[in-house]
Amino acid sequence: MMTVYDLKIGQKGIINNIDGNAKLAKRLLALGCIDDTEIEVKKVAPFGDPIVVRFRGFDLAIRKSDAKNISLK
Repeated sequence: MMTVYDLKIGQKGIINNIDGNAKLAKRLLALGCIDDTEIEVKKVAPFGDPIVVRFRGFDLAIRKSDAKNISLK
């Protein structure tokens, strides 16, 4: 199963599910990061943390550990 963490810069994926803690899921859902949303990796910091992703027209920096909890179709 692929996650957002597995995507390279410029690659896109379709969100399947958000695992991990409820706080993370709630925050991402509030921002519109829901199932069937297209997500693209825009930038990765030099040491891999954070990762900047774009969905629904805006960029969001997320932790590497959080990116591993967003599974793709």
